[in-house]
Amino acid sequence: MSFYEQLKFDANGLIPAIVQEQSTGRVLMMAWMNRASLESTLATGKTHFWSRSRQKFWMKGESSGHTQTVKSVAFDCDGDTLLIQVEQVGAACHKGYQSCFFRSIVGPDGSFKITEPQLETPEQIYGKK
Repeated sequence: MSFYEQLKFDANGLIPAIVQEQSTGRVLMMAWMNRASLESTLATGKTHFWSRSRQKFWMKGESSGHTQTVKSVAFDCDGDTLLIQVEQVGAACHKGYQSCFFRSIVGPDGSFKITEPQLETPEQIYGKK
């Protein structure tokens, strides 16, 4: 039996993928995959995702150069979430942070703080738009 048969894609054919830096355990990002992007990830060793907002297949780092080399892929007990461990080159976040989870809530009033340095600005990564 293929592991694909164990996965529970949603009504749109998508499954959430949590991306984690293998060496540190730091959660870098969450993105959506469909079967084709998962197949491409496994075939190339680079992460590929489905953009819900752009309705487009994309490879992490295709425009920024900040790529993810896949070290392992696992799925949870319910088959409805993937965990992809990677070696990250550059910032994982399109806003220039190592992780997309660079803000932490600090109080019950909803205040938050930035918890890590910005490695590059989006303009440095993608150029002026």
